[in-house]
Amino acid sequence: MKFFDAHFHIIDYNFPIQENQGYLPPNYVTEDYLKDTANLNVVGGAVVSGSFQGFDQEYLLHALAQLGPTFCGVTQLPVTVTDEEIINLHEKGVKALRFNIKRGGSEDLSKLDYFARRVYDLVGWHCELYMDAKDLPEIASTIEKLPAISIDHLGLSEEGLPHLLKLVEKGIRVKATGFGRVELNVENGLKSIFATNPDALMFGTDLPSTRAKRPFSYADVELIQRIFDEKEAEKILYENAWKWYFK
Repeated sequence: MKFFDAHFHIIDYNFPIQENQGYLPPNYVTEDYLKDTANLNVVGGAVVSGSFQGFDQEYLLHALAQLGPTFCGVTQLPVTVTDEEIINLHEKGVKALRFNIKRGGSEDLSKLDYFARRVYDLVGWHCELYMDAKDLPEIASTIEKLPAISIDHLGLSEEGLPHLLKLVEKGIRVKATGFGRVELNVENGLKSIFATNPDALMFGTDLPSTRAKRPFSYADVELIQRIFDEKEAEKILYENAWKWYFK
């Protein structure tokens, strides 16, 4: 079965790395990622900027050049970025803008409405939110009106799942990632999201699983293959994310 890895990080100390909440991540370059996924048939994926990378773009462009055209970037940008800079990043393989509400390092959430519309209208990017879904009611009225939004790591919490499902009904996508960092019943969360919208779930390894209680393991993939039939698993592991990033 083919895999599109919708969420992983490249951490290269040849480029700027900043401490976040007292944390510095391990070095994890493209060679490490390719080695760790050698037993998976990964045919593409999304390199996601972390809090510890701030607004640096050079590491991301370097990684994308190494990984090839079926991989894309999810970056963090200040709202002051020029249209020309956004277009340049788009032409080099960046496909989405990230707001890291959980850890910081990105633009403030107050800029979401303006910024999400701007990047979508300019280059067709969606926006990705790393946040606890229990906080979604505060911004749900904004999110549901935006053209394209995804939520990281199953929304993180059991408390947040009902709020997440309400937005999934309205077309919000969800990363099936970070099973070792969430505080919810993963199997129930996956089933509930898929039942609400079969196009919503997008698998990702979350490698190298920075700050997670448990790192990614192949058992995470096996869980999806166990609770869904082959066609459904293909949507989650490959098809949904491929269409989302390379539409």
